[in-house]
Amino acid sequence: MQLSQEDRISPQEKSSGTNGLAILAIVAVVALSAGGYYYLSGNEKVEEPQVIAPVVIPDPVPEQPLETEAVPEPEVVIEAEPVQLPEVDPTPQVEPLPTLAESDEFVHSKVTDVADGMAIEPLLIEDNLVRQFVVFVDNLAQGELARKVSPLKAPNNSFTVSEIANKTYINPDSYHRYDLYADFLASLNDEELAKTYKELTPLLSEAFVELGYNDISFDERMQQAIEVMLDAPIIEQPIELDGVSVNYQFVDPKLEALPNAQKLMIRMGPENSRKVKSALRRLQQHLN
Repeated sequence: MQLSQEDRISPQEKSSGTNGLAILAIVAVVALSAGGYYYLSGNEKVEEPQVIAPVVIPDPVPEQPLETEAVPEPEVVIEAEPVQLPEVDPTPQVEPLPTLAESDEFVHSKVTDVADGMAIEPLLIEDNLVRQFVVFVDNLAQGELARKVSPLKAPNNSFTVSEIANKTYINPDSYHRYDLYADFLASLNDEELAKTYKELTPLLSEAFVELGYNDISFDERMQQAIEVMLDAPIIEQPIELDGVSVNYQFVDPKLEALPNAQKLMIRMGPENSRKVKSALRRLQQHLN
Protein backbone atom coordinates (compact mmCIF):
# COMPACT_ATOMS: atom_id res chain seq x y z
CA MET A 1 0.00 0.00 0.00
CA GLN A 2 1.36 3.31 -1.00
CA LEU A 3 1.07 6.36 1.15
CA SER A 4 -0.41 9.51 -0.31
CA GLN A 5 1.53 12.70 -0.19
CA GLU A 6 -0.70 13.89 2.67
CA ASP A 7 0.11 10.76 4.66
CA ARG A 8 3.81 11.39 4.41
CA ILE A 9 5.46 13.35 7.17
CA SER A 10 7.89 15.87 5.87
CA PRO A 11 11.20 16.19 7.70
CA GLN A 12 10.18 19.63 8.93
CA GLU A 13 7.20 18.12 10.78
CA LYS A 14 9.18 15.55 12.74
CA SER A 15 9.66 16.39 16.44
CA SER A 16 12.45 15.50 18.70
CA GLY A 17 11.95 13.06 21.54
CA THR A 18 11.87 15.83 24.10
CA ASN A 19 9.21 17.79 22.20
CA GLY A 20 7.13 14.62 21.83
CA LEU A 21 7.15 14.04 25.56
CA ALA A 22 6.16 17.62 26.19
CA ILE A 23 3.18 17.33 23.80
CA LEU A 24 2.00 14.09 25.43
CA ALA A 25 2.18 15.72 28.84
CA ILE A 26 0.10 18.70 27.71
CA VAL A 27 -2.53 16.43 26.12
CA ALA A 28 -2.81 14.38 29.32
CA VAL A 29 -3.33 17.52 31.45
CA VAL A 30 -5.99 18.88 29.10
CA ALA A 31 -7.87 15.53 29.01
CA LEU A 32 -7.93 15.27 32.79
CA SER A 33 -9.12 18.85 33.13
CA ALA A 34 -11.95 18.38 30.61
CA GLY A 35 -13.15 15.18 32.28
CA GLY A 36 -13.23 16.84 35.68
CA TYR A 37 -15.23 19.79 34.37
CA TYR A 38 -17.80 17.46 32.71
CA TYR A 39 -18.22 15.51 35.93
CA LEU A 40 -18.79 18.56 38.08
CA SER A 41 -21.17 20.49 35.73
CA GLY A 42 -23.45 17.69 34.43
CA ASN A 43 -25.73 17.81 31.32
CA GLU A 44 -29.34 17.35 32.70
CA LYS A 45 -31.78 20.30 32.65
CA VAL A 46 -33.54 21.35 35.91
CA GLU A 47 -37.17 22.46 35.38
CA GLU A 48 -37.82 24.14 38.71
CA PRO A 49 -35.39 25.22 41.27
CA GLN A 50 -35.83 23.38 44.49
CA VAL A 51 -34.59 24.29 47.87
CA ILE A 52 -32.42 21.53 48.94
CA ALA A 53 -30.69 21.30 52.23
CA PRO A 54 -27.04 21.81 51.86
CA VAL A 55 -25.24 18.63 51.43
CA VAL A 56 -21.76 18.34 52.70
CA ILE A 57 -19.71 16.85 50.00
CA PRO A 58 -16.59 15.18 51.31
CA ASP A 59 -13.35 16.30 49.89
CA PRO A 60 -12.32 14.07 47.05
CA VAL A 61 -9.79 11.49 48.00
CA PRO A 62 -6.56 12.22 46.13
CA GLU A 63 -5.46 9.53 43.79
CA GLN A 64 -1.96 9.71 45.23
CA PRO A 65 -1.40 9.49 48.96
CA LEU A 66 -0.39 12.74 50.54
CA GLU A 67 3.25 13.08 51.32
CA THR A 68 3.99 13.08 54.99
CA GLU A 69 7.14 14.26 56.57
CA ALA A 70 9.11 11.39 57.99
CA VAL A 71 9.90 11.79 61.63
CA PRO A 72 13.34 10.42 62.37
CA GLU A 73 13.51 7.85 65.04
CA PRO A 74 15.40 8.92 68.11
CA GLU A 75 19.05 7.94 67.87
CA VAL A 76 20.01 5.37 70.38
CA VAL A 77 23.50 5.97 71.71
CA ILE A 78 25.20 2.90 73.03
CA GLU A 79 28.18 3.71 75.12
CA ALA A 80 31.03 1.38 74.29
CA GLU A 81 32.93 -0.12 77.11
CA PRO A 82 36.43 1.36 77.41
CA VAL A 83 39.06 -0.80 75.73
CA GLN A 84 42.33 -1.19 77.51
CA LEU A 85 45.06 -0.63 74.90
CA PRO A 86 48.45 -2.20 75.42
CA GLU A 87 51.08 0.19 76.64
CA VAL A 88 53.51 1.25 73.94
CA ASP A 89 57.06 2.11 74.80
CA PRO A 90 57.80 5.49 73.12
CA THR A 91 61.50 4.67 73.02
CA PRO A 92 62.39 2.96 69.69
CA GLN A 93 63.92 -0.44 70.06
CA VAL A 94 67.56 -0.46 69.00
CA GLU A 95 69.10 -3.69 67.88
CA PRO A 96 71.91 -4.50 70.30
CA LEU A 97 75.38 -4.46 68.81
CA PRO A 98 77.46 -7.63 68.95
CA THR A 99 80.96 -7.60 70.34
CA LEU A 100 83.72 -6.52 68.00
CA ALA A 101 85.07 -10.07 67.80
CA GLU A 102 81.63 -11.41 66.78
CA SER A 103 80.50 -8.58 64.51
CA ASP A 104 81.23 -10.01 61.05
CA GLU A 105 77.81 -11.53 60.41
CA PHE A 106 76.05 -8.44 61.76
CA VAL A 107 78.10 -6.04 59.62
CA HIS A 108 77.70 -8.20 56.51
CA SER A 109 73.94 -8.03 56.99
CA LYS A 110 73.97 -4.25 57.43
CA VAL A 111 76.11 -3.67 54.35
CA THR A 112 73.85 -5.94 52.30
CA ASP A 113 70.77 -4.00 53.44
CA VAL A 114 72.37 -0.68 52.49
CA ALA A 115 73.37 -2.11 49.09
CA ASP A 116 69.64 -2.55 48.36
CA GLY A 117 70.00 -5.31 45.76
CA MET A 118 73.47 -4.45 44.49
CA ALA A 119 75.67 -7.55 44.22
CA ILE A 120 78.24 -6.27 46.72
CA GLU A 121 78.28 -9.18 49.17
CA PRO A 122 80.65 -11.38 47.10
CA LEU A 123 83.18 -8.54 47.19
CA LEU A 124 83.24 -8.29 50.99
CA ILE A 125 85.99 -10.00 52.94
CA GLU A 126 84.89 -12.71 55.35
CA ASP A 127 86.76 -12.05 58.61
CA ASN A 128 87.49 -9.04 60.80
CA LEU A 129 85.52 -6.73 58.52
CA VAL A 130 85.33 -3.84 61.01
CA ARG A 131 88.97 -3.99 62.07
CA GLN A 132 90.25 -4.17 58.51
CA PHE A 133 87.98 -1.36 57.40
CA VAL A 134 89.32 0.86 60.18
CA VAL A 135 92.95 0.07 59.31
CA PHE A 136 92.24 0.71 55.61
CA VAL A 137 90.67 4.12 56.39
CA ASP A 138 93.56 4.99 58.68
CA ASN A 139 95.99 4.33 55.82
CA LEU A 140 93.87 6.27 53.33
CA ALA A 141 93.99 9.29 55.63
CA GLN A 142 97.78 9.12 55.27
CA GLY A 143 97.57 8.72 51.50
CA GLU A 144 98.48 5.04 51.53
CA LEU A 145 96.74 1.95 50.19
CA ALA A 146 96.78 -1.01 52.57
CA ARG A 147 95.65 -3.61 50.06
CA LYS A 148 96.12 -6.51 52.49
CA VAL A 149 93.49 -5.08 54.81
CA SER A 150 91.06 -3.77 52.20
CA PRO A 151 87.42 -4.46 53.23
CA LEU A 152 86.64 -5.24 49.60
CA LYS A 153 88.20 -7.85 47.37
CA ALA A 154 90.24 -6.70 44.36
CA PRO A 155 88.69 -6.69 40.85
CA ASN A 156 88.86 -9.97 38.96
CA ASN A 157 89.81 -8.38 35.64
CA SER A 158 93.46 -7.62 34.98
CA PHE A 159 94.94 -4.20 34.41
CA THR A 160 95.75 -3.66 30.71
CA VAL A 161 97.67 -1.12 28.67
CA SER A 162 97.71 0.05 25.06
CA GLU A 163 100.78 0.49 22.88
CA ILE A 164 100.46 3.50 20.58
CA ALA A 165 103.39 4.87 18.55
CA ASN A 166 105.92 3.11 20.77
CA LYS A 167 104.34 4.61 23.87
CA THR A 168 102.40 2.86 26.63
CA TYR A 169 99.07 4.19 27.88
CA ILE A 170 96.42 3.00 30.29
CA ASN A 171 93.84 1.04 28.32
CA PRO A 172 90.49 2.78 28.92
CA ASP A 173 88.88 -0.66 29.20
CA SER A 174 90.79 -1.07 32.46
CA TYR A 175 88.62 1.63 34.01
CA HIS A 176 85.64 -0.72 33.86
CA ARG A 177 87.28 -2.98 36.43
CA TYR A 178 86.00 -0.54 39.03
CA ASP A 179 82.49 0.01 37.64
CA LEU A 180 80.79 -2.18 40.24
CA TYR A 181 82.55 -0.44 43.13
CA ALA A 182 81.77 3.04 41.82
CA ASP A 183 78.16 2.16 40.97
CA PHE A 184 77.69 0.70 44.42
CA LEU A 185 78.83 3.92 46.09
CA ALA A 186 76.85 6.10 43.69
CA SER A 187 73.60 4.19 44.26
CA LEU A 188 73.71 4.27 48.05
CA ASN A 189 70.87 6.01 49.84
CA ASP A 190 72.45 8.87 51.76
CA GLU A 191 70.18 8.62 54.78
CA GLU A 192 70.47 4.84 55.04
CA LEU A 193 74.24 5.05 54.64
CA ALA A 194 74.56 7.68 57.37
CA LYS A 195 72.17 5.76 59.63
CA THR A 196 74.16 2.54 59.22
CA TYR A 197 77.47 4.32 59.72
CA LYS A 198 76.27 5.90 62.98
CA GLU A 199 74.87 2.57 64.12
CA LEU A 200 78.26 0.94 63.59
CA THR A 201 80.22 3.85 65.08
CA PRO A 202 80.75 2.18 68.48
CA LEU A 203 82.35 -0.84 66.79
CA LEU A 204 84.43 1.37 64.50
CA SER A 205 85.57 3.52 67.41
CA GLU A 206 86.53 0.46 69.44
CA ALA A 207 88.61 -0.92 66.58
CA PHE A 208 90.22 2.51 66.08
CA VAL A 209 91.25 2.73 69.76
CA GLU A 210 92.94 -0.65 69.35
CA LEU A 211 95.34 1.05 66.93
CA GLY A 212 96.57 3.23 69.79
CA TYR A 213 94.75 6.49 68.95
CA ASN A 214 93.54 8.50 71.93
CA ASP A 215 93.73 12.09 70.68
CA ILE A 216 91.54 11.73 67.58
CA SER A 217 88.20 10.06 66.87
CA PHE A 218 87.49 7.67 64.02
CA ASP A 219 85.02 10.19 62.56
CA GLU A 220 87.85 12.71 62.28
CA ARG A 221 90.07 10.08 60.68
CA MET A 222 87.32 9.25 58.21
CA GLN A 223 87.04 12.94 57.30
CA GLN A 224 90.77 13.08 56.64
CA ALA A 225 90.60 10.01 54.40
CA ILE A 226 87.70 11.52 52.43
CA GLU A 227 89.64 14.75 51.91
CA VAL A 228 92.61 12.80 50.52
CA MET A 229 90.38 11.03 47.98
CA LEU A 230 88.58 14.23 47.00
CA ASP A 231 91.90 15.93 46.28
CA ALA A 232 92.76 13.36 43.58
CA PRO A 233 92.79 14.93 40.10
CA ILE A 234 90.41 13.76 37.36
CA ILE A 235 92.37 13.04 34.18
CA GLU A 236 90.42 13.12 30.91
CA GLN A 237 93.26 12.69 28.40
CA PRO A 238 95.20 9.44 27.80
CA ILE A 239 97.62 8.65 30.62
CA GLU A 240 101.11 7.60 29.54
CA LEU A 241 102.96 4.98 31.54
CA ASP A 242 106.56 3.95 31.91
CA GLY A 243 107.87 0.57 33.05
CA VAL A 244 106.79 -3.05 32.78
CA SER A 245 103.90 -5.02 34.27
CA VAL A 246 103.18 -4.22 37.96
CA ASN A 247 105.97 -1.67 38.02
CA TYR A 248 104.18 0.75 35.71
CA GLN A 249 104.69 4.38 36.66
CA PHE A 250 103.13 7.60 35.43
CA VAL A 251 105.34 9.43 32.97
CA ASP A 252 103.93 12.73 34.23
CA PRO A 253 106.03 13.49 37.37
CA LYS A 254 103.14 15.34 38.99
CA LEU A 255 100.94 12.26 38.76
CA GLU A 256 103.72 9.96 39.92
CA ALA A 257 104.27 12.15 42.99
CA LEU A 258 100.65 11.76 44.11
CA PRO A 259 99.84 9.60 47.16
CA ASN A 260 99.00 6.00 46.31
CA ALA A 261 95.40 6.53 47.44
CA GLN A 262 94.95 9.23 44.80
CA LYS A 263 96.64 7.12 42.15
CA LEU A 264 93.91 4.55 42.73
CA MET A 265 91.32 7.18 41.88
CA ILE A 266 93.14 7.91 38.62
CA ARG A 267 93.21 4.21 37.72
CA MET A 268 89.44 4.13 38.13
CA GLY A 269 89.03 6.51 35.22
CA PRO A 270 87.34 9.92 35.14
CA GLU A 271 83.74 8.67 35.13
CA ASN A 272 84.13 6.31 38.07
CA SER A 273 86.22 8.88 39.92
CA ARG A 274 83.36 11.38 39.68
CA LYS A 275 80.89 8.83 41.03
CA VAL A 276 83.11 8.02 44.00
CA LYS A 277 83.78 11.68 44.78
CA SER A 278 80.07 12.49 44.65
CA ALA A 279 79.29 9.68 47.09
CA LEU A 280 82.10 10.76 49.41
CA ARG A 281 80.86 14.37 49.46
CA ARG A 282 77.36 13.21 50.40
CA LEU A 283 78.73 11.04 53.20
CA GLN A 284 80.92 13.91 54.37
CA GLN A 285 77.87 16.14 54.80
CA HIS A 286 76.25 13.58 57.12
CA LEU A 287 79.42 13.31 59.17
CA ASN A 288 79.66 17.06 59.84
